Amino acid sequence: MMMKLWYATSLLWLALFGATAVFIAVREVDGAGAVQTPELRLIAFAVLGVAFVFVLLCQLVFLYFARKRKLASAH
Repeated sequence: MMMKLWYATSLLWLALFGATAVFIAVREVDGAGAVQTPELRLIAFAVLGVAFVFVLLCQLVFLYFARKRKLASAH
């Protein structure tokens, strides 16, 4: 059950980050009204990348404990 939850959560996060990356790539003006230049897009992608790494690390920790629990219950 825990592995199904992990897969579902991972797919949700992947879809969310993919949609956000597409949104950043195609927007002309950000929420503050600043016109998006290549430099500003690069900064936005860097911030998104940092958030992605944080979520990835959390997902890997969850996967570690989910697998550990699965192996413990199998024995």
